[in-house]
Amino acid sequence: GDPSAALVEVLEPEQNKAFNDHYLEADYDLSQVLFITTANSLATIPEPLRDRMEIIRLAGYLDQEKYAIARQFLLPRQLRLHGLDPATVSLDADVIPAIVHSYTREAGVRDLERRIARLCRKLARARAERQVTYAPMEGAEPPHVDHVVSSMLHAMLGVAPFDPAANNIEDKVGVATGLAYTSVGGDVLEIEVSVVPGRGRLQLTGTLGDVMKESASAALSYARARANALGLEREFLRTRDLHVHIPAGATPKDGPSAGIAIASAIVSALTGIPLRGDVAMTGEITLRGRVLGIGGLKEKTVAALRNRVTHVILPQENARDLDELPAEVKAGIHFHPVRSMDEVLAIALARSVVARSDEETPTMVAH
Repeated sequence: GDPSAALVEVLEPEQNKAFNDHYLEADYDLSQVLFITTANSLATIPEPLRDRMEIIRLAGYLDQEKYAIARQFLLPRQLRLHGLDPATVSLDADVIPAIVHSYTREAGVRDLERRIARLCRKLARARAERQVTYAPMEGAEPPHVDHVVSSMLHAMLGVAPFDPAANNIEDKVGVATGLAYTSVGGDVLEIEVSVVPGRGRLQLTGTLGDVMKESASAALSYARARANALGLEREFLRTRDLHVHIPAGATPKDGPSAGIAIASAIVSALTGIPLRGDVAMTGEITLRGRVLGIGGLKEKTVAALRNRVTHVILPQENARDLDELPAEVKAGIHFHPVRSMDEVLAIALARSVVARSDEETPTMVAH
């Protein structure tokens, strides 16, 4: 039957003392057995089974941890598997960081090991070809040490699929940096908003789920309710359409934690005030502009540090989770716990907004 149903029986203390294996028709006492299971996402685990588990979240590796794992474990192991003595191969200090940043984009090190294995295959082939070439020549010996520099990676690993400089931290109008939690760890995503002539239509693109669409609608309602404070005309939507787009359209996206990022991008696009490029944010938004808590904070902050983000806006409810973050993350990122959307804009916008009074007289709002 369903494997999850069998696991529920296995993990239930009242039943696993005499768990029956229907293939062998034998009872087993599993009451003293500790079961360890892994999953990329809790959403795939049925609720009855999840209720019987102790959930331990593991964040992705930091870049420094990836460097150490690659040098101490992955590289020596792959060299030996490919018939190479680790003492006869040396890598420049910037080779492993170049592979991590330009050839992998993951929370773990599985793809990193595949890239290192490919590098080792190229070294093994080059050494075998040199030995064939040098053999007929008198007094010629192949070099004892193969030295790899970062400029050789293009020839050995091919074109780099990722550009480390692609994460632009410049201030932009209508572009907010959000933090997402995926099945392979945290990720940073750009949320773009464009204002075009129209009749108040809200267009959403980027393969967004129902929850994220609702967050976009709530963000727009917040902007309309706070039009005066944001320096906007009350009926600004009568002649304008808003287009909200999240790139990587082939990847499905859903969840409420992008609410404040969408709202910030909408306000920036409508007011023409840039959003700070060094600020990323995560949090759910309500119609009244309250910021609610989110999950996966550790994974999101690790992704922020990996993408050179120095300021992270998070809900006040998640401030208690900051003690659980790695020391490198807390040292490299300045955190801003907030309770309302007004606090978010005070930090995220490059300059203050100009509010309108009821008589439509512009006044400055200091943050």
